[in-house]
Amino acid sequence: MSAQSELVMRTIEERNVRFVRLWFTDVLGFLKSFSITPAELEGAFEHGMTFDGSVIEGYSRVQEADMLAVPDPRTFELLPWAAESDGLAVARMFCDIWLPSGEPFAGDPRQVLRRNLERARRAGFTLFAGPEMEFFVFRDAKNLEPVDQAGYFDQTATTQTSQLRRRVILTLEEMGIPVEYSHHEIAPGQQEMDLRARDALDMADAIMTFRTVVKEVAEAGGVYATFMPKPLAGVNGSGMHTHLSLFEGDQNAFFDRNAADQLSEVARGFIAGLLRHARAITAITNPWVNSYKRLIPGYEAPVFVCWARNNRSALVRVPTPAKGRPESAGIEYRAPDPACNPYLALSVIIAAGLDGIEQGSSLPPEAVDNIWELDERERRALGIEALPSSLAEALDEMERSELVAAALGEHVFSHAIANKRAEWREYAAHISRFELDRYLGRL
Repeated sequence: MSAQSELVMRTIEERNVRFVRLWFTDVLGFLKSFSITPAELEGAFEHGMTFDGSVIEGYSRVQEADMLAVPDPRTFELLPWAAESDGLAVARMFCDIWLPSGEPFAGDPRQVLRRNLERARRAGFTLFAGPEMEFFVFRDAKNLEPVDQAGYFDQTATTQTSQLRRRVILTLEEMGIPVEYSHHEIAPGQQEMDLRARDALDMADAIMTFRTVVKEVAEAGGVYATFMPKPLAGVNGSGMHTHLSLFEGDQNAFFDRNAADQLSEVARGFIAGLLRHARAITAITNPWVNSYKRLIPGYEAPVFVCWARNNRSALVRVPTPAKGRPESAGIEYRAPDPACNPYLALSVIIAAGLDGIEQGSSLPPEAVDNIWELDERERRALGIEALPSSLAEALDEMERSELVAAALGEHVFSHAIANKRAEWREYAAHISRFELDRYLGRL
């Protein structure tokens, strides 16, 4: 066993851990889990734990069912909400999924991200990511009544939501996930918590943990939290604006002290790649029918493919680095929503950015106007196109993209296309309340 695995074994004994939950995700980004006892853990580290992959969305066929879940000892954490009544603890670890032959399984989203980060490492880069996680809190899962009527940055110290945010932050801190900011967002019942930037693989794990913690804390408080991008009409949806930076060793590769705007050629190429492939990667960063109810004009969503400095109408925003802190230089990709599969979303984002760097792509002119206020003719004159307006359109763009196919690998790429095509067909065949209210009495 590795030194890290041995440390986990000692911690389990010292902390009286009774069960260890092994976590992994399916292709759609849903968290999967099964528990083992500490007696099984040494074998799990050495050989993995066998499970039936044919029942996991996007994994394998029945005749190729056996999979191995290999726990990553670096991800060991106690679950604060899951302690046994007798004081014995419960822990979790994220797993990489392997084939019985010992090869990494191509359908494992965590392995997909590992592969893309290895490509970045070979180019000399490490990707750091810091997402702004937005979500809604309702009275319960069936009642779309927000738990408050507060607005952006409103002080709601006596409400359920401010207490919920505090409990979430304290729980995350116990699990080694620091939160930089938390506040009420624009819509009633809508919250935001910004996670401190870290290595992209660790951040994808942290996002999965964050979503679980929020739901657990909300349930314990008698309310319901959802990461659905647009649960309410007429108000802003929930995004996952993601701050990104590349490092070369200890140096921020996006910062150039000698450039007029302090934006390095690496950063300019990365942004250019994101813009070039934005439409193609949207089906991954925004993977649900409901995602496109958020990506519409009028609700501060990043609808148009352009970049700017402090201009929040742009798809890619370049925040001003903190004075005297070049390591804080980065960009903000504003399209993703918090219900995406973070492993796959970060995979296509870094693939697009690296392609821009490798191709030496030119950065188009900065958008200096409020793009939301321009009409279609004015945007066309500026060469600014829109993100896909539906899941079907996004899938068309993705299916034509060699970059997305290579980033995801054939297994995940083909399954994602097939699954989402089926979702769109089901949605297209659905008769909505809107149609009945609008047409039934008139036609």
